[in-house]
Amino acid sequence: MTSSTKTGLQPREIGMIAAALALAADQGSKLFMLYGAGFAHMPPGASVPVLPFFNLVMVWNPGISYGLFPASGLGTAVLIGLSVVAVAVLGWLLWRSTSRSLAIGYGLIIGGALGNNLVDRLVYGKVADFFHFYGFGYDWYVFNIADLAITFGAMAILYDVLKPEHPPEHQEASSDGQEV
Repeated sequence: MTSSTKTGLQPREIGMIAAALALAADQGSKLFMLYGAGFAHMPPGASVPVLPFFNLVMVWNPGISYGLFPASGLGTAVLIGLSVVAVAVLGWLLWRSTSRSLAIGYGLIIGGALGNNLVDRLVYGKVADFFHFYGFGYDWYVFNIADLAITFGAMAILYDVLKPEHPPEHQEASSDGQEV
C-alpha cells in the first residue's frame, strides 16, 4: 500500500500543506506578537519573562541565521533573491518527491523560508524573532516559528535519507523458501 492510498493525498500535496501551515503559523504568530501583544512598539532587545528558562524578546534580525551577515538595501535584495531561488529549487524537489517524510521536510523548509526570508524582508526589511530559551549556563539564540519549521524540515529530510530500507512487500519466494 502506498502513502497516497493511506491518506488519499500524494506526497507533494502533503508537502504543500506543510508549507502552507508553516507559513501561516509563522506569519500569524508574528502578527500576534507584533501587533496583538505590542512587540512592534518595544525597543529591540526588550523582553518579557515567561518562565525561569524562557523569555519573549523583541529582536529584529537584519541578517541570516544567528544574525550572521547583517544586510540592508542591496544586501536585503540579495537575500530575497537567494530565498526565491532556494524556494524554487525546493519546490521542484518537493514536486518530484515520492516519500511523505521528504515531502514534509521540503514543505516545512519552503514555508519557513517564505515566512522569514521573503515576507518579513519584503514587509519589514528584516526578520522578527521572539522566542528565547536559556538555562544551565546555555543561552540559545532568539528564534521564531519559521526557524522551527526549517529545523524540523531539515530533520525530516535527514530522517528520510537515514531511515533503513525495507524490502518490497510483494517479493517472490524461490523454491527453497528464500526471497528473490
